[in-house]
Amino acid sequence: MEQKGIFGAGVAICIGLVVIGSMFPAAVAKYREADRTVSVKGLCEREVAADKVIWPIQYKSVGNDLNVVTAELESKNAAIIKFLVQGGVKESEITTSRPSISDKYTTEYGSNDRAFRYVATSTVTVCSREVDKILSLMKEQNKLLRLGIAPQESWDNTTVFSFEGLNDIKPEMVREATVNAREVAQQFARDCGSTLGKIRSASQGTFSIADRDSNTPQIKKVRVVTNVVYNLKN
Repeated sequence: MEQKGIFGAGVAICIGLVVIGSMFPAAVAKYREADRTVSVKGLCEREVAADKVIWPIQYKSVGNDLNVVTAELESKNAAIIKFLVQGGVKESEITTSRPSISDKYTTEYGSNDRAFRYVATSTVTVCSREVDKILSLMKEQNKLLRLGIAPQESWDNTTVFSFEGLNDIKPEMVREATVNAREVAQQFARDCGSTLGKIRSASQGTFSIADRDSNTPQIKKVRVVTNVVYNLKN
């Protein structure tokens, strides 16, 4: 009886090995099929108009009498504000910074043979969402020149145009980028003699906003790239 039991157990083990062996190639094939994927990127770009502008109007006044220089700053600031208001800018959109005044007699560097003792810098800044209106005013700065005000611009004192309506166009841009990614994946699948399966994974890239070019900073280019991985089927 014991020998029959051992023999029966051996037969069962052999049958099991045969069954497992017959299933193994199918399992490997299924694993390899699941591992066949294509990774693609979808791009969406749009040009949009800036919806906010920060325009600093900076100028300098010089003189040897501090009281005279200070009075001139006040007069010129008032003239700039009047120019802006007459151009349609709201007073709530205008700010005047504290003036910066340097005295060459107290400066530790440089020579003291300058024509004027005091050099004062003042800035009147406009922050507005009416970009077109501000662009029109910027073209009329010659009116300030007639008043003896010469606006200056430097690397740390430039007009800044920005786009803050990104959330309004995000969903549509992501959808368009995803559609573009699928089109690329479908073409790849056709070239490989396969068909496109389900999405295995997807990630949205970071949105970027940049000037379209250096001459028109009021026009922005918005860009997003999506990364999508699809399964491929025979």
